[in-house]
Amino acid sequence: MAEIRLESVSKSFGTVNVINDISLTVHSGELVVFLGPSGSGKSTLLRMIAGLETIDSGALTIGGERSEHLPPGQRNVAMVFQNYALYPHMSVRENMAFGLRNIGMAKNEIETRVKDAARILEMEELLARRPAQLSGGQRQRVAIGRAIVKEPKAFLFDEPLSNLDAALRVRTRVELAELHQRIKATMIYVTHDQTEAMTLASRIVVLNNCRIEQIGTPMEVYSNPASRFVAGFVGSPGMNFLRADVSGAGRTKARLGDGSEIELSVDGPGSGSYELGIRPEAVRVVRSAEATTTAKAGVVERLGERTLVYCTLTDGSTLIAQDQGRSAVQPGDSVALRFETNALHLFDAGGRVFHAH
Repeated sequence: MAEIRLESVSKSFGTVNVINDISLTVHSGELVVFLGPSGSGKSTLLRMIAGLETIDSGALTIGGERSEHLPPGQRNVAMVFQNYALYPHMSVRENMAFGLRNIGMAKNEIETRVKDAARILEMEELLARRPAQLSGGQRQRVAIGRAIVKEPKAFLFDEPLSNLDAALRVRTRVELAELHQRIKATMIYVTHDQTEAMTLASRIVVLNNCRIEQIGTPMEVYSNPASRFVAGFVGSPGMNFLRADVSGAGRTKARLGDGSEIELSVDGPGSGSYELGIRPEAVRVVRSAEATTTAKAGVVERLGERTLVYCTLTDGSTLIAQDQGRSAVQPGDSVALRFETNALHLFDAGGRVFHAH
């Protein structure tokens, strides 16, 4: 296990700046997820840690050792790619041992490490098979096993589940979480899938436009987004956003486009026009007497334990509300909605957030 520290690192490709003055510490034994859309810089940042991309400026420390000048083989990190890159003519055992043989490790030590990795990954019975005889999830486990046998200071995962189908992705995600709990290694995991980030991470680093938008635990990022971008990117279904005119101080009053008013306590914003953000689970279908506003139901998604109702307010604004699993709402119904005011966020024109409390 090892701490990884980035201090003011930057990277450009020609005139294009892809990493902009990022500082970050990944603690020993932590599983940190780099989350962001395509082009946000997350994979480039991971490759800079691995040594596959140079660091133009700033410092990288791995396990207390300055590492930005070291070649990849001397950084003692292991990378697992989206493409498994297994040798098709070799068995699982030979694939896992290949890198260790190349550095001249003793045969008995190689065999011990391969057996230990196979036991950790519960794949002892697969050691004699070749990649063509394995499922996609099993191939990914072999790629992870090849990293484990190196006994690295840290594991770096670059979107390792994106080639798997949906059901296998869920199962392999659970296996990765269990693996981290068993070996308690330092891991950095890159993904654009916020569900993977929420379920795997000790902390999430949300990247956008080559910089860090927010660092926090999954629930900190979900419940208290640091910006309009984070609020919209994290969560499935996404956060609702409605135009709101705000007046007052202390006990703030927000008027929605349909004329309904919400009283909420928010620190900071002055009077003016804002976006009001609220997650679907904080907009509930209720009896008329409890309602904040009313809307017309469109699509009704019945998900078993809950029902999502896609609604349109009288001014044409749309939002998603949540009802109980056995909801009686039908498309076209008029529904009464209550906003949970302690779960509201206001965003100004620059994307700055003010949280209700």
